[in-house]
Amino acid sequence: MLQYLVILLDDTSVAYCHADNPLKERNLMPIETLKKGILFGMKQNLMIQYVFPNYALPEEYASVIESIDNVKIYPVGCKPVTGIESENEADVEVANSIPEKVETKNLVLRLTFCEMLIQKDEIAKLFANGRRVNLCITDVEKFTDEQIDAYRQVLDEWSKALLELYKQGQSPQFNLLTDRMMLEKMHNCEAGISNITLAPNGKFYLCPAFYYDERMQVFNQMNHHKPSSDTSVGDLEKGLDIHNLQLLQLDHAPLCRKCDAYHCRRCVWLNRKMTWDINTPSRQQCVMAHLERNASRCLLNDIRNIGEFMPNIEIKEINYLDPFEVRKEF
Repeated sequence: MLQYLVILLDDTSVAYCHADNPLKERNLMPIETLKKGILFGMKQNLMIQYVFPNYALPEEYASVIESIDNVKIYPVGCKPVTGIESENEADVEVANSIPEKVETKNLVLRLTFCEMLIQKDEIAKLFANGRRVNLCITDVEKFTDEQIDAYRQVLDEWSKALLELYKQGQSPQFNLLTDRMMLEKMHNCEAGISNITLAPNGKFYLCPAFYYDERMQVFNQMNHHKPSSDTSVGDLEKGLDIHNLQLLQLDHAPLCRKCDAYHCRRCVWLNRKMTWDINTPSRQQCVMAHLERNASRCLLNDIRNIGEFMPNIEIKEINYLDPFEVRKEF
């Protein structure tokens, strides 16, 4: 069931997940398209999430943007000025390097795996002060088995940093380690299921990455090109038109539906790019998610050694990193 409408206000709106935004030329959503998008969201009772570019929008957009409750996603240091300012704790800042200052309580930090390893100590410093940190590794497809030990080690180091904060009475939130401790079922990205994206052209896409691919005329995971590569799933005039919607759903994903790495993003764009199947994650996603899951289990046990922890979540010990290795059990 749809819950969120993501509105890309411009072609150069900030990328906030795995896919980089390769579009460099400004292409602001026409204000009438924006109004129609908001109306669609109101009729569907959806929470609006605006994704901003790194430049100030024309003044006439301010009142339209604020005509409905919303969450703003914007580049760090580029807080949108809409004329109707409010402190929304759900607003999100996005950074592609360690920021000097973060104004919101939610930070998305987008780094490559190597950048993450190099800056692991600086990342740990972000855990304090009640801020939620979402680390998004932007080159998951390049992760190899030779990097497993390095990832396991950095997760262990971050776990120790988080544990110290818990000892001090803080409740740090770090998506890779603390999310799994709070979940009793899958909580993935759910593009096309709980959220849909409206692009500046007035068309709907499963997520921004599919729009980027269409604009760049990329139509498959091999980066082949062709004159037309339409990946839209409807528009504001005709409504949503997602073919074979069940293929996006968890109960049609044999590997995922019994997996308990509940925090895994299960990115449908990466799935299509790397496995040719939009509902089946690659080995890279599975291995990384299970390394995080196992580290979360150890952290949860350590926290319970210093006091009570609610809710009453249990994470079982397992002996695999890729569910495909034990697919007979699934």
